[in-house]
Amino acid sequence: MADVKIHMRPNGPFLVEGPFSLTDSEGNAFSISPDKPVVALCRCGQSANHPFCDGTHKRCGFESDERAPAE
Repeated sequence: MADVKIHMRPNGPFLVEGPFSLTDSEGNAFSISPDKPVVALCRCGQSANHPFCDGTHKRCGFESDERAPAE
């Protein structure tokens, strides 16, 4: 799974690109369409479709834009 990339959107979700699997705490897999090139995972905690983003971050006032430290 070296081809997986995770991007952080300012004040928004984690965007996961590439082939990956996502399981819950009991090891049950979430259904992810292999035809979908990017999956958005919720960071705000307010999505009605956890763990996936449904755009609620735009309405709930979520703010987060972490930056990687300078080398």
